[in-house]
Amino acid sequence: MTGASIETTLELWASSLRDVKSRMRKLFTQERVAASANLFLDSLLGDERRKTGWMRAEAAGDPGPWRQQAILGRGGWDADGLRDIVREYVVANLATNDGSWSSMRRASSSRARQRAALHVNIQVRQAR
Repeated sequence: MTGASIETTLELWASSLRDVKSRMRKLFTQERVAASANLFLDSLLGDERRKTGWMRAEAAGDPGPWRQQAILGRGGWDADGLRDIVREYVVANLATNDGSWSSMRRASSSRARQRAALHVNIQVRQAR
Protein backbone atom coordinates (compact mmCIF):
# COMPACT_ATOMS: atom_id res chain seq x y z
CA MET A 1 0.00 0.00 0.00
CA THR A 2 3.03 2.22 0.06
CA GLY A 3 2.80 5.01 -2.48
CA ALA A 4 -0.96 4.68 -3.00
CA SER A 5 -2.84 7.89 -3.59
CA ILE A 6 -5.03 9.23 -0.81
CA GLU A 7 -8.10 8.60 -2.98
CA THR A 8 -7.11 4.97 -3.48
CA THR A 9 -6.43 4.57 0.22
CA LEU A 10 -9.75 6.16 1.16
CA GLU A 11 -11.66 3.95 -1.25
CA LEU A 12 -9.91 0.85 0.09
CA TRP A 13 -10.76 1.91 3.64
CA ALA A 14 -14.40 2.69 2.74
CA SER A 15 -14.69 -0.67 0.98
CA SER A 16 -13.31 -2.45 4.04
CA LEU A 17 -15.76 -0.60 6.29
CA ARG A 18 -18.67 -1.63 4.02
CA ASP A 19 -17.44 -5.22 4.23
CA VAL A 20 -17.35 -5.12 8.03
CA LYS A 21 -20.83 -3.59 8.18
CA SER A 22 -22.25 -6.25 5.86
CA ARG A 23 -20.69 -8.96 8.02
CA MET A 24 -22.24 -7.38 11.13
CA ARG A 25 -25.71 -7.17 9.54
CA LYS A 26 -26.57 -10.77 10.42
CA LEU A 27 -26.33 -9.92 14.13
CA PHE A 28 -29.47 -7.77 13.99
CA THR A 29 -33.01 -8.97 13.35
CA GLN A 30 -34.33 -5.65 12.02
CA GLU A 31 -32.94 -3.47 9.25
CA ARG A 32 -33.46 -0.23 11.22
CA VAL A 33 -31.44 -1.61 14.14
CA ALA A 34 -28.65 -2.66 11.76
CA ALA A 35 -28.71 0.83 10.23
CA SER A 36 -28.42 2.38 13.71
CA ALA A 37 -25.51 0.05 14.50
CA ASN A 38 -23.79 1.20 11.30
CA LEU A 39 -24.27 4.84 12.28
CA PHE A 40 -22.91 4.01 15.74
CA LEU A 41 -19.79 2.53 14.15
CA ASP A 42 -19.40 5.57 11.90
CA SER A 43 -19.65 7.88 14.91
CA LEU A 44 -16.98 5.92 16.77
CA LEU A 45 -14.65 6.44 13.82
CA GLY A 46 -15.41 10.17 13.64
CA ASP A 47 -13.00 12.93 14.49
CA GLU A 48 -14.59 14.01 17.77
CA ARG A 49 -12.02 13.82 20.53
CA ARG A 50 -14.58 12.75 23.13
CA LYS A 51 -17.02 10.04 22.14
CA THR A 52 -19.88 10.85 24.49
CA GLY A 53 -23.34 9.50 23.79
CA TRP A 54 -24.60 12.91 22.78
CA MET A 55 -21.66 13.54 20.42
CA ARG A 56 -22.06 10.12 18.81
CA ALA A 57 -25.79 10.72 18.39
CA GLU A 58 -25.20 14.13 16.85
CA ALA A 59 -22.66 12.67 14.43
CA ALA A 60 -25.22 10.00 13.46
CA GLY A 61 -27.97 12.59 12.98
CA ASP A 62 -30.04 11.33 15.92
CA PRO A 63 -31.90 13.75 18.22
CA GLY A 64 -30.30 12.16 21.29
CA PRO A 65 -28.30 9.13 22.42
CA TRP A 66 -31.30 6.90 23.16
CA ARG A 67 -31.27 4.93 19.91
CA GLN A 68 -27.60 4.01 20.22
CA GLN A 69 -27.98 3.26 23.92
CA ALA A 70 -30.85 0.93 23.07
CA ILE A 71 -28.64 -0.98 20.64
CA LEU A 72 -25.94 -1.48 23.25
CA GLY A 73 -28.01 -1.95 26.39
CA ARG A 74 -31.46 -3.21 25.50
CA GLY A 75 -31.09 -4.58 22.01
CA GLY A 76 -30.88 -8.28 21.38
CA TRP A 77 -27.63 -8.95 19.58
CA ASP A 78 -24.87 -11.49 19.96
CA ALA A 79 -21.69 -10.06 21.48
CA ASP A 80 -19.86 -13.36 20.93
CA GLY A 81 -20.98 -13.31 17.31
CA LEU A 82 -19.55 -9.81 16.90
CA ARG A 83 -16.28 -10.94 18.45
CA ASP A 84 -16.10 -13.83 15.98
CA ILE A 85 -16.84 -11.53 13.02
CA VAL A 86 -14.13 -9.08 14.07
CA ARG A 87 -11.64 -11.90 14.64
CA GLU A 88 -12.34 -13.44 11.22
CA TYR A 89 -11.92 -10.07 9.55
CA VAL A 90 -8.66 -9.29 11.35
CA VAL A 91 -7.16 -12.68 10.58
CA ALA A 92 -8.20 -12.44 6.93
CA ASN A 93 -6.97 -8.89 6.41
CA LEU A 94 -4.13 -8.17 8.83
CA ALA A 95 -2.33 -11.46 9.42
CA THR A 96 0.53 -12.55 7.17
CA ASN A 97 1.05 -16.10 5.89
CA ASP A 98 3.50 -16.92 8.68
CA GLY A 99 1.02 -15.91 11.41
CA SER A 100 2.69 -12.61 12.28
CA TRP A 101 1.12 -9.17 11.95
CA SER A 102 2.10 -6.83 9.18
CA SER A 103 3.43 -3.60 10.70
CA MET A 104 3.24 -1.88 7.32
CA ARG A 105 -0.43 -2.73 7.01
CA ARG A 106 -1.04 -1.64 10.57
CA ALA A 107 0.65 1.74 10.06
CA SER A 108 -0.94 2.46 6.71
CA SER A 109 -4.34 1.32 7.97
CA SER A 110 -4.07 3.70 10.90
CA ARG A 111 -3.21 6.62 8.64
CA ALA A 112 -5.93 5.64 6.20
CA ARG A 113 -8.49 5.49 9.01
CA GLN A 114 -7.56 8.97 10.18
CA ARG A 115 -7.69 10.41 6.66
CA ALA A 116 -10.89 8.60 5.76
CA ALA A 117 -12.62 9.69 8.96
CA LEU A 118 -11.68 13.29 8.21
CA HIS A 119 -12.80 12.93 4.59
CA VAL A 120 -16.14 11.34 5.60
CA ASN A 121 -16.78 14.02 8.21
CA ILE A 122 -16.11 16.76 5.67
CA GLN A 123 -18.53 15.13 3.23
CA VAL A 124 -21.20 14.75 5.95
CA ARG A 125 -20.86 18.38 6.97
CA GLN A 126 -21.08 19.52 3.34
CA ALA A 127 -24.23 17.44 2.85
CA ARG A 128 -25.99 19.10 5.79
